[in-house]
Amino acid sequence: MAIAMQNLFKERKIPFLFIFFLLLIFVTFILISNSQKSPIYLVTDIAQPQLNHSINPTPSLQNFKNDDILSNNTKNDEVEMDNFDWKLCKGSVAVDYIPCLDNLEAIKALKSRRHMEHRERHCPKPSPKCLIPLPDGYKLPVPWPKSRDMIWYNNVPHPKLVEYKKDQNWVVKTGDYLVFPGGGTQFKDGVTNYIESIEKTLPEIEWGKHIRVILDVGCGVASFGGYLLDKNVITMSFAPKDEHEAQIQFALERGIPATLSVIGTQKLAFPDNAYDMIHCARCRVHWDGDGGKPLMELNRILRPGGFFVWSATPVYRDDERDKKVWKAMVSLTEAICWKVVKKTFYSAGVGLVIYQKPVTSSCYDNRKENNPPLCDQNNRPNSSWYAPLDNCLVPLPTSSIGNTYGWPAPWPQRLNNKPQRLSLKTDAEEVFDEDTKHWAALVSDVYIGGLAINWSSVRNVMDMNAGYGGFASAIIDRPLWVMNVVPITGPDTLSVIFDRGLIGMYHDWCESFNTYPRTYDLLHSSFLFGNLTQRCGLAEAVVEMDRILRPGGFLLVQDTMQILNELSSILRSLHWSVTLHQEQFLVGKKGFWRPNDKVRI
Repeated sequence: MAIAMQNLFKERKIPFLFIFFLLLIFVTFILISNSQKSPIYLVTDIAQPQLNHSINPTPSLQNFKNDDILSNNTKNDEVEMDNFDWKLCKGSVAVDYIPCLDNLEAIKALKSRRHMEHRERHCPKPSPKCLIPLPDGYKLPVPWPKSRDMIWYNNVPHPKLVEYKKDQNWVVKTGDYLVFPGGGTQFKDGVTNYIESIEKTLPEIEWGKHIRVILDVGCGVASFGGYLLDKNVITMSFAPKDEHEAQIQFALERGIPATLSVIGTQKLAFPDNAYDMIHCARCRVHWDGDGGKPLMELNRILRPGGFFVWSATPVYRDDERDKKVWKAMVSLTEAICWKVVKKTFYSAGVGLVIYQKPVTSSCYDNRKENNPPLCDQNNRPNSSWYAPLDNCLVPLPTSSIGNTYGWPAPWPQRLNNKPQRLSLKTDAEEVFDEDTKHWAALVSDVYIGGLAINWSSVRNVMDMNAGYGGFASAIIDRPLWVMNVVPITGPDTLSVIFDRGLIGMYHDWCESFNTYPRTYDLLHSSFLFGNLTQRCGLAEAVVEMDRILRPGGFLLVQDTMQILNELSSILRSLHWSVTLHQEQFLVGKKGFWRPNDKVRI
């Protein structure tokens, strides 16, 4: 072609500028043909071995050894699928194994269980690197919203609660399903009537407008939080892993936000002044125990002006034991300046009381006795991660000019309004607004429709490095919910997330998360792993993600190519399908593959 053009030029049949233009097009065409990337449309299927992608693991991955669980023998700087020798976890709890809650060796060594120490986190060192087996007959979960009312029995094959709570309509086994009729210990007329009766008792509550974010303590199978979703209320349901077998696992299988936790000797993994309301219906917590520390922990995480709804026998029964508990509760709530705004019967023989936390410190200052005292903020840890419970009252927050913080704007305006606890740095609001716009654009332009993700199958989502909650905000209109996780080693933005009307927790990703296996449909991470691998191995993080994610679930990671290449090699060894997009996004899909080991019971 070039010779032909030269002859044409000599014969002056084509003007010089036109020849130059043709040559420019020709060179451009050659460059594009030989290019190895397109910034918009590049999609690489790493699951196909014939592509022969070269993987260069970091030293941390090359040095990773565990002969019993995982071996990684690299040759010619390329990680192949057969070099990871995965094995199944063993033991009677393997199918539902939660490393930091099932560390039996650490639990046996505890000196005391008086304050629920055995239900708290005790993480094994090093972290286990075995894979969780599937229950026999496991199926893809029932889709939302049908799952709120029924789930596959074989996915959570625990019959104890069916028998134990058969008279209270918690859960019923019907054929291949577990069915949740909406009953509960305190929901004599059903959970829907119970929810409506609370708002009738105190119209100021205004579900889904004034009250948006709730903590349900000792939640059972989370029907209270599940039905509040109809009111645009997001509820963090929690309970310990205890004799009420698999109640949190039931909740998550239903598609209802929930986590495993206990009010024992350590703070809950939430920031101060987070929740609009806290709810307890026969939650079996001794609020006045240990000098009132459990109730002071609720006071810490309840927003000023927020409500505590307590439905329990001391509220409405007159036997000596209940009267003694009620008297202790009256004394304690008065000492922390909570006022009773309503006390009523809402059903035949069943009642509740609604307390409200103060919005100013005037009551604290006017108490006859400074007991409990105000916490010394100068000597108080900033984080609640592994921190002991306070035996003091957290001072109410004030603005930079000394005013008390007001209540957030009504939902949904509060989602995008400036959060009250945003950093006081001069550019903080601008950074927040840009972050919100960034995630809105990224989700609409890339995540939805641009990646190999079936969003219609996604219900339970976890953002592993949530920042301001921008990702959750951008997908707020979809029929899903997001657990916003703020890593303890990064900026503390969890208060902002709650101010926006979203939910989340603190966590350290070098340890396992407080959830059962197979409880999330999608895990999302944006530039998490670079800092994480400075403290622990990437393989350990992948094992934990494989534990949390359901078969058929998705992993969506934005990170550097070095991290993505390392992740892809490990995920391939787990027989996940993996694709790269735009040289910055990885989408992995977990299958049903498990190593050919049988669980030894």
